[in-house]
Amino acid sequence: MKHQLQKWSAVALSAFLCLSGAHSQMTFVKEGKAVSRIVIADKDSVNRRAADLLQDFVQRISGSALPIVENAKVKKGDIVIGQGSTEGLTEDGFRLATREGVLWISSGGDKGAIYGVVTLLDDYLGVEYYTAHTYTLEKKSTLEIPDLNRAENPSFRYRQTQSYAIQEDPIYKMWFRLEEPREVFADNLWVHTFDKILPSSEFGEAHPEYYSYINGERRPGAASQWCLTNPEVFEIVAHRVDSIFQANPDKKMISISQNDGNFTNCTCPACQALDEQEGGTPSGSLIHFLNKLAARFPDKEFSTLAYLFTMHPPKHVKPLPNVNIMLCDIDCRREVPLTDNVSGQDFMRAMEGWSKISDNIFVWDYGINFDCYLSPFPNFPILQKNMQLFKDHHVTMHFSQIAGSKCGTFTEMRAYIVSKLMWNTQLDVDSLMKQFMQGYYGAAAPYLYQYEKLLEGALLGSGQDLWIFDSPVSHKRGMLNAHCLKRYNELFDQAEKAVADDPDLLDRVRIERLTLQYSELETARAEGGHDVNEIKEKLALFRERAAYYKLPTLNERMNSPLDYCDLYEKRFLPKAEKNYAKNAKITWIEAPSDKYLPEAAKTLTDELYGGTSFVESWIGWEGKNGSFVLDLGQEVDIRVIESDFLHQLGQWVFLPKKVSYSVSSDNQSYQPFGTTDIAEDQSVEVKFFQARSEKQQPVKGRYVKVEIEGVNTCPSWHCGVGHKAWFFMDEIRVN
Repeated sequence: MKHQLQKWSAVALSAFLCLSGAHSQMTFVKEGKAVSRIVIADKDSVNRRAADLLQDFVQRISGSALPIVENAKVKKGDIVIGQGSTEGLTEDGFRLATREGVLWISSGGDKGAIYGVVTLLDDYLGVEYYTAHTYTLEKKSTLEIPDLNRAENPSFRYRQTQSYAIQEDPIYKMWFRLEEPREVFADNLWVHTFDKILPSSEFGEAHPEYYSYINGERRPGAASQWCLTNPEVFEIVAHRVDSIFQANPDKKMISISQNDGNFTNCTCPACQALDEQEGGTPSGSLIHFLNKLAARFPDKEFSTLAYLFTMHPPKHVKPLPNVNIMLCDIDCRREVPLTDNVSGQDFMRAMEGWSKISDNIFVWDYGINFDCYLSPFPNFPILQKNMQLFKDHHVTMHFSQIAGSKCGTFTEMRAYIVSKLMWNTQLDVDSLMKQFMQGYYGAAAPYLYQYEKLLEGALLGSGQDLWIFDSPVSHKRGMLNAHCLKRYNELFDQAEKAVADDPDLLDRVRIERLTLQYSELETARAEGGHDVNEIKEKLALFRERAAYYKLPTLNERMNSPLDYCDLYEKRFLPKAEKNYAKNAKITWIEAPSDKYLPEAAKTLTDELYGGTSFVESWIGWEGKNGSFVLDLGQEVDIRVIESDFLHQLGQWVFLPKKVSYSVSSDNQSYQPFGTTDIAEDQSVEVKFFQARSEKQQPVKGRYVKVEIEGVNTCPSWHCGVGHKAWFFMDEIRVN
């Protein structure tokens, strides 16, 4: 989709300059001929990249290339990159200043010169970038700029997103002023580094004491944490850190941070005592450990996670200035700003606590639905407010985790807006949204803007949380109810009609519409009672477009959209066979966990199958086995018994080890019907497993006993090592 349009905003800019009394101070290209040079003082790679970028786009606009010269005597008409006043500029900051017919692009350090060139192109030469290889510009044979004296510093010294466009287009990364961990962190050691630095595969067997003591025993493993009070651990880590920095002499920063997972910190007597001394938070032993490293290497910077069990700060110890706190708001809901709901307020208490003891804070913010990229995620109204909160609390580095895949909800616009805000938190989100939509969707923009605003209002009106492990089904009575879906489809019909003559714009609209189509399929399967032929038509269209646009995945676990379509036909469409278990009575022997118990019997027998998220149509058992008796109401001939289980390791949901069925006519004497042994599965994809037993000759019975043996405790390779494991069960069928 390498589509270029004329940039409408250039006309408005010219009108503004005329009305304000500004006049052209410099001319770069006159009637197709270059009349300026780009002068760089040396072969500094940043200055050269800035010069190349400017030369490239001037040629795209005018057809004329400005020559690039090094160490030349500056003369009138030159554009000088890398020299000029740096007063007041911080890292990545820049100044654009015209003086005596020369344009000076000066830098506060690092990539400031590049960002100065981007601003010149964007605000004065009429170029607007949207996503990878997608931009607008106005072709001109003469290029002029007004008199300038403009300086900018970024709101955050480090700005990172996950946008797929970074990997596809090097200009995109420069244009949106983004950085990547490999540019900053030694050996690309960035978050969840404990097992990379002190691998359990190398030390775990001989030295289990180096790893977390959890629920009564040492549990070395790839997801275990360190015993942070063990002096041998510190010395080994310090030695390895020294080696890493020596091998990466151009880097000054490294991440020494906990492995992924929650409540997996060491609770040995020494670690527990130190954490209790620090107010009962595991960040106590963590910061003591990091401070020792920071003191040993005072010229280096050490980043560590304040994440899940370490989110809240310690009571007494303060991080040294060269300890960077990466604070994560993973558990927060996203429908309102962090100040306005319970989960956000807990995070705010943590951020306020850290900001009192540190001026070196890095916030990892989440603007993505990990379990369902195609579920609407209307969090745009909170973006600016949250970023301003970060800036007000000493946050100097920011990672907004968004747009990692091409399939998503307003993926390109989300990356565009977030990147702009990370540079300047004072920009207006609504203006940015309109600007992006006009350039990227053309005549379809007004309809998509209405769609997004209706989503935002419907979400708030529903009172439903917006979660990063969400499902469209969670919103089937809110922003995705039948009336809302009808209106959204009307708007998309209008949007498609408005750009029907432009294939590129039509593709962009239809890609965004996949979010709505997927949501319709998900809500339909969870409600039941829909016209089956209509659902089949919608599924066929979703399959066709998902294949055509090469959607890579539905979620973080890399589930294929086309596999989803196959699964929908097999799993979610109504079955022809009579199910004797429908609405049957259940008597619990080993009941599900309390939160699932009220709806458990109905959920297992309503013939509605759960999806890839456990938020609906699944019943969970935590850390224990499960068993129950199903009363079919009368004696019948039983040939097949089957039940479904969910595999979703990211949420500590494992397949059970074994599922057994037995049958009785009197609920006293049971005869075995079948057993399914299930092998351990360490794959990250979300999966469904059917435990099915079938007899060649039917067995008479009224009662079916189901017994499930769970994993019960997360194994050493899993991020929940040592803690209770879940298994989730859905529909049981007796045919």
